[in-house]
Amino acid sequence: MTSINPRQPMVRFFNERELDEIHFASLEILERTGLNVHHREAQELLARAGARLDGVRARIPSHLAKRAIESAPERVLLCKRTGERSLFLEGNKTYFGTGSDLKYTLDHETGERRPSVLIDVERAALVSDALENIDFVMSFGLASDRPPELQDACHFAAMLRNTTKPLVITQFEGREALDRIYDIAVAVAGGEAALRQSPFFAVYGQFVSPLQHDENALARLLFCADKEIPIIYIPTIMAGATGPVTMAGALALGNAEALAGLVIHQLRRPGAPFIYGGCVCPFDMRVAGIAYGAPEWHMASAILSQLSLRSRLPVFSTAGCTDSKLIDEQAIMEGTYSLLLAGLSGANLIHDVGYLESGLTGSLVYLTLMDEATAMVRRTLRNFTVDAASLAVDLVDKVGPGGHFLEEEHTLRRFRDETWYPSLLDRQKFDGWQAQGAPTMQMRALKRIHGILHSHRPAPLPAQGERLIRDLTGGA
Repeated sequence: MTSINPRQPMVRFFNERELDEIHFASLEILERTGLNVHHREAQELLARAGARLDGVRARIPSHLAKRAIESAPERVLLCKRTGERSLFLEGNKTYFGTGSDLKYTLDHETGERRPSVLIDVERAALVSDALENIDFVMSFGLASDRPPELQDACHFAAMLRNTTKPLVITQFEGREALDRIYDIAVAVAGGEAALRQSPFFAVYGQFVSPLQHDENALARLLFCADKEIPIIYIPTIMAGATGPVTMAGALALGNAEALAGLVIHQLRRPGAPFIYGGCVCPFDMRVAGIAYGAPEWHMASAILSQLSLRSRLPVFSTAGCTDSKLIDEQAIMEGTYSLLLAGLSGANLIHDVGYLESGLTGSLVYLTLMDEATAMVRRTLRNFTVDAASLAVDLVDKVGPGGHFLEEEHTLRRFRDETWYPSLLDRQKFDGWQAQGAPTMQMRALKRIHGILHSHRPAPLPAQGERLIRDLTGGA
């Protein structure tokens, strides 16, 4: 198990009083304004617990939110599909992964922006499986070459076959598609009890902001509660469009929406695994859209991480993404900045690494570059040790003026841990770099991708899982 690093640097935007003000404003929204709940069973759960129902409008008293926070687990476990306990979503432990459902792919061979197809999902999973700093996998593509009713299951199968890392899946095609995915997961795990003991995927759930919890989103929420599948149930608040333009107001609304989902989820099954979070971002009035690279988005995500620690809930966040259409200076600037801020916030499950074009396009090259940036962030989070051995006062006295430390045991024993060494960034002198053909960083990333696609092979699926996948995806 990964231990908490007591020296991990953390960023804090709001103090405890300000966090309380946001939380209390959220409770006021739930009690006074309420939300529309478009699902009969969810309405009945709320009514029996003491919420006030007026048609689909539900007003939730604050004691239900308090009880839900207390009953939800403060840690959520995700395993590899081979059973190893892998991601411990607790405290300020941070993990990084891709995003899902990208309409377009920037082809790593041709440079063409084209519609995503199933092989893009397969390749992204395989590359992610090999990249050291990608901890979990989402589809990273939308299989436009598969029937819509089979896309969810095809994405799930493509990821299962090409990575053993934990998965976060999306599901938009209704209960039948969710049943299909669950049946595949049970077959791969070796039974329902084994899946509950070692869950290797979480479900990403999103609803319609502001304050509209649609039937499909709630059906997914209740299904996951019943099956004890970890669910990420988050709002998408566009400040100035679907929420107040002030970030404090947008955060209060987003927190209220997430808490409403938590209340319904915990009423259905107290103690079922729930992952808090949200996408609270500015609405760029000039382009009439959200900005993935906006500092306000990633600042808001850091504040949601603060709120999650306040309530002791695991939290989902966003980083490693850009509004740029190309892998250029903007892409590197926005991607690296957001990764660093997400890491410093202590967010647990950080997704969308490798996204271009405001969440429309995926790129294996950009994903590989952001893997390297994530390694730098992790080195930053590790910080330095300050103790007698690291201060090395006796060693300095031994070496003395004009000496050197290259042959000292202290140096040989500790240099690999103390200094981060890149795998893609170039630190050679000019002549050495030129002798290798003067490769750009994108060229080095592409070489790594080719190597992975050519030779990397994860552990195969169990035979019963493979058979069921073929039956339920039309032979895909």
